Amino acid sequence: MINRELIRLKVVQLVYAYYQNEGKTLDVAEKELSFSLQKAYDLYLYLLTVLVEMKRHAERKDAVRIAREQRTGVAVGGISLDGQFSKNQFLQQLADNKAIVEFQEKRKGEWNEEPAFIKKLYAECIDNDVYRFYINKEDFSYDADREVIRKLYKTCVCNNDDFDTLLEEHSLYWNDDKTIVDSFVLKTIKRFTVESTPDFPLLPVYAADEDRQFASRLFRATLERGPELRSLIKAHTKNWEFNRLAFMDVIIMQIALAEILTFDSIPLNVSFNEYLDIAKMYSTPRSSSYINGMLDGIVKNLVREGRTTKVRVYKHPRNTSGAAEGAASASQEAVADAVVNAEIPSDKE
Repeated sequence: MINRELIRLKVVQLVYAYYQNEGKTLDVAEKELSFSLQKAYDLYLYLLTVLVEMKRHAERKDAVRIAREQRTGVAVGGISLDGQFSKNQFLQQLADNKAIVEFQEKRKGEWNEEPAFIKKLYAECIDNDVYRFYINKEDFSYDADREVIRKLYKTCVCNNDDFDTLLEEHSLYWNDDKTIVDSFVLKTIKRFTVESTPDFPLLPVYAADEDRQFASRLFRATLERGPELRSLIKAHTKNWEFNRLAFMDVIIMQIALAEILTFDSIPLNVSFNEYLDIAKMYSTPRSSSYINGMLDGIVKNLVREGRTTKVRVYKHPRNTSGAAEGAASASQEAVADAVVNAEIPSDKE
C-alpha cells in the first residue's frame, strides 16, 4: 500500500524534523521514518474499520426499530434505511475479514470522540443522495452494495474536514496522510468480489520490497550527502544568501537532488513532478516555481560535469535562445520573493 508518493512525503517530514531536533542520530531518525510509514498503514486499516463501525451502528439502530415495532405492533412500511445498510454484503465481508478483525482486536480501545463521530458520519451517509438513489432503485445485488459504499466513502469520508481534524488530534503521524490513504481504501473496495472470503488479502504494507529499500536509501542519502547537496544549492543562489532561503525549500531541493543522484532508474521528470507537488503542499506560494528553476539549473550543471546522464523531457517545445539565462533570472527573482528571516539549521555531523 505504501507507495513512493507517500514515502517521499514522509521523508520530507522526517528530514525536516531531523534538522530541527539537535542530538538525534541517523539510526534513530531512520527508525522514526519506519514507524511513521507503519502508522500510515495503520491509518489504512483504521479507515476500513470505520466502515465496519458504521455497519454496526446501523445494526443497533435497526434492532431498536424492530423492538419498537414488536412492542407496539405497528410496523413502518417501506425499506428500512438502517436495515439495508446493516445488511450490506460488502460491509459484511469487511466485518468478517481476518486482517481487519485482528487490527480491531489489537487497538487499545476507542477514542472518546469516536462513537459520536461514527454516529454523525453514518447520518451523513444515509441522508446522502447517493444512498437515497440506491434505496429507491431497489437493486441490492452484491455489485450495487459494494458500489454504494465506494461512492459514499468518496463523498462523505474523503475531504471530510471534521474527520481530518479528529485524526490529527490522535496521531501527528497522520498529518497529510489521509488523502493518499483514501485512494488506497477506494482501491481496496474495488478489489473485493462476491467470492471474497474472510482470508481475502488487503493491500500489503509495501507493494514490493524495493519500495521499502527506496525509503531507507533516499532518507540516508539525503542526510549522509547533506553537505554535498547543500553546496550544490548554495552555488546556484548567487547573489542571495543561502541561509535566508525558506528552510522547507532547501529540504525539498536537498531530497530531490539525493533522489536524482542516487536512483538512476527514476526518470528526471518523475522526480521533478513529485517534489514540485510537495512544495505546493508544504511551502510558500512561489516555492514550486523557484525550486523548479533552481533544480533545473543544478541538474544541467551535473550533466555537464558528467555526474548524471538524466535528461528532462519537456512536453512543449522550448525557445532555447537564452533559455539558461532566463531560467536563472526567473529562479533568482523567485528566491528573493521567498526570503525568510529564520536561519537554516546546519548539517549535523
